[in-house]
Parts: sequence; structure tokens; C-alpha cells
Amino acid sequence: MLKGKKIVLGITGSIAAYKACLIIRGLIKKGAEVQTVITPAGKEFITPITLSALTHKPVISEFFSQRDGTWNSHVDIGLWADAMLIAPCTASTLGKMANGIADNMLITTYLSMKAPVFIAPAMDLDMYAHPSTQRNMDTLRSYGNIIIEPQSGFLASGLEGKGRMEEPEQIVAALDRFFEEDKEQLKDRHVLITAGPTYEKIDPVRFIGNYSSGKMGFALAEECARRGAKVTLVSGPVALSCSPAIRRIDVESCEQMHQQAVSLFGNCDAAILCAAVADFKPEQVADSKIKRGKDELALRLSPTHDIAKALGKMKNERQILVGFALETDNEETNAKGKLERKNLDFIVLNSTRNKGTTFQSDDNQITIIDKHNMRPFGKKSKKEVAKDIIDELYARMAANE
Repeated sequence: MLKGKKIVLGITGSIAAYKACLIIRGLIKKGAEVQTVITPAGKEFITPITLSALTHKPVISEFFSQRDGTWNSHVDIGLWADAMLIAPCTASTLGKMANGIADNMLITTYLSMKAPVFIAPAMDLDMYAHPSTQRNMDTLRSYGNIIIEPQSGFLASGLEGKGRMEEPEQIVAALDRFFEEDKEQLKDRHVLITAGPTYEKIDPVRFIGNYSSGKMGFALAEECARRGAKVTLVSGPVALSCSPAIRRIDVESCEQMHQQAVSLFGNCDAAILCAAVADFKPEQVADSKIKRGKDELALRLSPTHDIAKALGKMKNERQILVGFALETDNEETNAKGKLERKNLDFIVLNSTRNKGTTFQSDDNQITIIDKHNMRPFGKKSKKEVAKDIIDELYARMAANE
């Protein structure tokens, strides 16, 4: 299932770097396209010319090309890739990845990566067993990264052989299985997703809005696309990018998001309404900037469109409608009420009481609620939360067939 996949292979300063050649050969044999990114220390163990000869691509190591000063864009690489594999990955690189220390091209590429990331650690046993290394690996797992470790060679400690990098053929097989397992799950399905905030204008320079970053909705869009769905993402104003496979429609106001959602929903198999839509808008929008005056300024607000309710009325038996509920109190009661009123199949509840989740955070903690059940989940990265939500969506789609 690697045929046509674009893989970024990160190589670090480990004695196991020579095995990168075998990994490249295995990936290319499976039909993948490989771009290598190597750290300065990695070049001490294997030469870029060897890697370039295997991949038929220039090896990326520095931010600027030494010959002509061309900028190597880590952002573009992150958008290009279907997966990133870091093999071998040293303890030093693990620590930098876990703590966002972007001091080389490989780490900046990792931090910009939109695709799944696989990590094959390579170090001696004592370094691997050290609490700091284990903590860094746990952190990286919580971010949604996949750690590939050797499957054999255990003593009573459970760590024998663990520092050694997994064999190249097993690493290639792990990537192959990953794309084989669920890439077809949502094939031929059309999923509509709303994300981000809406801005309701007060005057040409001010608006009513909220703190939504759009990260949860974008993670859902990427997960649906990874599983083969045709994804349309209607996004409010956010500073995020998405993979080219996703059809993105940018809007600003609730009115604009409502128009897009209503017009698109009829041709969709499912809609996930993750956007934090403003519930109210000014009744009148000033044509010019409102100046400060001596008197208080009173704004009269009117309700915006209820997008979830509108789609709930449109929904037919084959369609699945998923809503979100961000609550500050009486969370479960309020979420169940919204589920019923808006004809949702299930609702994703999160709460501002859970610190380090919801708005502008990389993590979330949710409960999935339907008419009969409640399923709470622990705190996870939004990428991992997206997997839980799409697992639920896929299970319902499969049940409807």
C-alpha cells in the first residue's frame, strides 16, 4: 500500500545510519517516493551522495543550499509528505523533537509535518532505558507519533535489545501496514467538516469572535483524508494549512459558513460540525470605524444561523451528522439537549474545565455521546482525538450498510 506514497526519511547521527540505504531500497521497491533529510551529525556516518543516488533526489540538510542560497522550505516538505520516518533516531533527536528544539532542518521539518510520523529509535540500552529517554518517547507518543521498536530480544528487564534500531524490512513493513489498514475505510465517502471561529463584524475593523484556532477541525479533515474520504473543509479565519487532498473553502461569518454548509450537505455522506460559530451578531454594522465617545456604546445583538439545526432538518437516513459541544458547566446535560434538539447522530463534548484543552491548545479531552451511551476519553493530542472521532464515524457508516 506504499505505491505512490511520498515519504520523508529523516536520518540522524547514529551508527545505524547505514541501514537507511536498506530502508530507502525497501520503500522504493514498494513504489514509494523518498525524500531524505539528514542532520549534520548524520552526514558523519553516511554521505549525502549515496542517499541521493538511491532516491534520485537531492538530500536536504541545511536551511539554505550551499551552492545558490536557495531556501529549503520545511513547510513545503511537511505538506508534500504522506508520512515522515525518522530512522535511525538518536536520543538527542528524540529530546529535541519532544521539546521543540528546532536547531536543524530535520527538526523544523518534523515540527511542520502534517502527515503521520514514525520514529525508529537507535541507541545503546543504557541510553534507551534512561528515564529522560522514556519520558521523551511517552511525550512523542502523546503527540500522535508512532514509535517502531524491535519486537524480539527481551530479558527479565523487558529492555534487552530495545535500544537497537528495528531491522529495515520490519520498518518498511510497519509503514506498509499503516497505509493498508484503513486507507480504504472512507473511500468514495464525502465528508463535510466545519472548523475554526466565525467573525461577526461590528465595523470595518472590529468584530465579535472567539478563541478557536481550528486545530481540532483541521485534524479531523486530515484524518478523514488519510482514510480515503473526499473532504470538504469549510474554515473560518485561522492561521493553519491543510494537505492538497482536502478541498478548502475559507469563510469569515456565520452567514457565509451557513450558506456553504447548506449547499454542500446534500451531496455528503457525513458532516462534522467542529466550528466554533458565533451565536450572535450585531444587528447593525457601521460603515466606518466607530470612534471613542464620552458615552457608553451599546450594541444590540441578534441570533446567527443555527447551522447544526439546519442540517439536522435536512439530514436523511443515510447521512450522519456529528456536532460539538463546548461547555463550561452542566456539560453532559447541555450536550444531550443539543444532541436531541439538532437531530445529531452523536455529539463530541469537551469542557473548559479541563485545563490545557479546547481553544488554541494542541490537546483535547472529549466524551462521545449518543442517545444511548457516553464514552469518555483521556487527554490526548488533537491528532489522536481525531482518530477516536473518525473511528466512531466509520463504525456508524459501516453499521448503516
